[in-house]
Amino acid sequence: MSVNGCLSPGDFQAAPPPLVQRQTISPQEGWQVYSSAQDADGRCICTVVAPEQSLCSRDAKSRQLRQLLEKVQNMSQSIEVLNLRTQRDFQYVMKMESQMKGLRSKFRQIEDDRKSIIARNFQELKDRMDELKPLIPVLEQYKMDAALISQFKEEIRNLSAVLTGIQEELGAYEYDELYKRVLRLDSRLRSCMGKLTCGKLMKITGPATIKTSGTRFGAWMTDPSALTRNNRVWYMDSYTNSKIVREYKTLEDFVTGAVSRTYTLPFKWEGTNHIVFNGSLYYNKYQSNIIVKYSFETGSVLAQRALEFAGFHNMYPYTWGGYSDIDVMADELGMWVVYATNQNAGNIVISQIDPDTLQVLNTWNTEYSKRNAGESFMICGTLYITNSHLSGAKVYYAYSTKTSTYEYVDIPFHNQYFHISMLDYNARERALYAWNNGHQVIFNVTLFHVIKTDDDS
Repeated sequence: MSVNGCLSPGDFQAAPPPLVQRQTISPQEGWQVYSSAQDADGRCICTVVAPEQSLCSRDAKSRQLRQLLEKVQNMSQSIEVLNLRTQRDFQYVMKMESQMKGLRSKFRQIEDDRKSIIARNFQELKDRMDELKPLIPVLEQYKMDAALISQFKEEIRNLSAVLTGIQEELGAYEYDELYKRVLRLDSRLRSCMGKLTCGKLMKITGPATIKTSGTRFGAWMTDPSALTRNNRVWYMDSYTNSKIVREYKTLEDFVTGAVSRTYTLPFKWEGTNHIVFNGSLYYNKYQSNIIVKYSFETGSVLAQRALEFAGFHNMYPYTWGGYSDIDVMADELGMWVVYATNQNAGNIVISQIDPDTLQVLNTWNTEYSKRNAGESFMICGTLYITNSHLSGAKVYYAYSTKTSTYEYVDIPFHNQYFHISMLDYNARERALYAWNNGHQVIFNVTLFHVIKTDDDS
């Protein structure tokens, strides 16, 4: 290139980018030549200063100064190009950041919606599966219909696999179709269960923790005599000095705390061993041996009756105390009361009572001390006694009202929260409801059945 038209293009050659060339004009002057820059299209821009002997007759110092000024201007242009590029890239980055934030928000919303749908749509299915599974080992024991049992097992296994898959990937199965399959299987199994007589307790599994609420001691229950679609839950916190009963329309409402009604009883209760049966609450009246029947529908007392000679107010409680002298129960055969008397030396007494009048129908005196027993429950007319106050809990004593005999058994179960203050059997659900140190839990039970046949009288 030429400088001010004084030199020809062949006198000098531009240096290749992006290197910086440094050349001395003459030893006397000590001027140096620099060249390095790129325009917006990436082309090289070079600046050179000719040797002193090739300059025109103009003042050398002035021309060199002007060349340096041009060099500065070239560098300024290069910097401006870089600045424009930087601004453009910065705007692009800002736009991408905004899009990424939007995508993150959408993904988070999709994940939340997915979890909500799973929790709402499939909890009921899981509950039904839990109810159905304990029946399979019972059916297997008899082999009355091997093909039918195999089919039941396969259907339950398939449905369980589907439910597990749904947890991982929503939409793996159409909900309505899955729901219909569960209902069909439920109907068939319940039809089969109708052929079963009362069973003997063989196994306790769980627990499943439903909720954590209230004080260390309390009671919660459903109505075993209610229709299947009626799943109301009742909740009574503490073992004394209270009249408040809370009602929830469904188990889901109980978990979320959505109270449907609150009842104020006419009398305070003692202990935690109450039941709801056929729409009424049965409980031990405070500081007495009186059983009270209270109707939730009318809000009034339908009946009350004293248990003759029964101890109360911590005279003969279970081992953990809590005024648990009188325990009201229900099973497949009716309603029962478990307590102790002086006449029976403080040992457990079992009485079957009329649910309407509370009149004692029959009584059995055992030889087992009430104070040495943990919580107990009735299944098919047999009283099962536990050491539920201990961490290594188990059922270890069973008294049959059919034969008026007892036996020692060894059926362990998991006392997960170390202090059970309420344990009641629900015949409709074939499960044990428990209050375990401020946690409301459910145990599943496995019963040994005798299957009725058409030949049986």
